[in-house]
Amino acid sequence: MALDINSQRVLFDGLLNSRDLGLMPILNGKGQFKTKVFLRMDSPSALTPSQVKSLKDYGVDTVIDLRSSAEVEYYGNPFINDGDVLFANIPLFVGNPDDENDATMNMLRTHTLGDFYVLLIEELGPRVKEVFELIFARLEKASLDPSKNHIIAFHCAHGKDRTGVVTAMLYLIAGASREDIIANYACSYGFLKSMLDPLIEKKETCLKHTLRSDAHNMETFLNHVDSKYGGKIENYFDMIGFDKEKIEYIRKSVTVTNQ
Repeated sequence: MALDINSQRVLFDGLLNSRDLGLMPILNGKGQFKTKVFLRMDSPSALTPSQVKSLKDYGVDTVIDLRSSAEVEYYGNPFINDGDVLFANIPLFVGNPDDENDATMNMLRTHTLGDFYVLLIEELGPRVKEVFELIFARLEKASLDPSKNHIIAFHCAHGKDRTGVVTAMLYLIAGASREDIIANYACSYGFLKSMLDPLIEKKETCLKHTLRSDAHNMETFLNHVDSKYGGKIENYFDMIGFDKEKIEYIRKSVTVTNQ
């Protein structure tokens, strides 16, 4: 059973790329990723108070901002001082992607986004671990109060790159297929097209690709997991020191077995 991309969209005013991770087929079609556990999205920086409230009413009580400190400082985040939400900024980018002379942006003049995703997990292992330690802690806390939703939202700027890597890793933990992980990644550009196309027009030619979500980027990332970690994301987590028991807890927390 292939993934129905549109079934995952959750429409919120002010967001273009907000999607529940649920309904993803896992375990060779024998299960699904649980709904209302994770929400991937584009940046909420421009949301109004009423739009923020709609996310909280939906059940969001954790927000993980994967942007660089420079991005957060410049754009802000309405959840930083929100007493109803646990906010954490765990940058999965060193430097500033808005600066086209940034070292990573210079690298992307001659490399693909997929190469950046590989660099991200290999160079920022401690931060990846921090993201998943927080995810584990919040899932464990949510289990103590199952009477309401406790949704973990995570985002970067457009919700496609750093957000896409974390999403792919969660899906690998759960047992989603390669085909569906790539499809879930690649559709971001379509959802963001109205915002990104004007920006692409202004980009120098060798950087236009950075505002798309071409399927080959996720293929590069998954190929790296296959070649270096034997196709098992657990081996990567072992390398960065994230406990196997916590991985299993996350897996069980997001798995719904088909009847």
